[in-house]
Amino acid sequence: MDFSLFDATVRIDDAFVDAPPDALRRELREYARGERRTFDVAVAYPDDFTGDVMRAMTEIPYDETRTYGALARDLDTSAVAVGGACARNPVPVVVPCHRVVASDGGLRGYSGGDGVDTKRRLLEHETRNVEGDDGTRQSTLPGRD
Repeated sequence: MDFSLFDATVRIDDAFVDAPPDALRRELREYARGERRTFDVAVAYPDDFTGDVMRAMTEIPYDETRTYGALARDLDTSAVAVGGACARNPVPVVVPCHRVVASDGGLRGYSGGDGVDTKRRLLEHETRNVEGDDGTRQSTLPGRD
């Protein structure tokens, strides 16, 4: 299924989502409007390394990032292997591979939409939709105040 998100077309393999396409589209629209931080649709994770990485990415909170190396340490593998699994993520956005960054905070690759430009837009979107208790914008993204 193709979905337009922030001026890019993101391809989501709905064979990995256990929900009707309309439910998935509704949740993606809610995410785009800043009304949703997690997805309720059930994901059918592959029974392999990619599935393990996808589960780990799902644990990264909205407006936070993890490095490829940090996920690799958690999974006892290499950062390159984690990057490869991120590239094979069949449900970008729903499983937030956009929240995985290089060790220097840089944006390296993204399989959805327009690549790194879409990854940047997703991270910026999440930053804009986070408010602290005092009403100020808060972010834990690399290089952001």
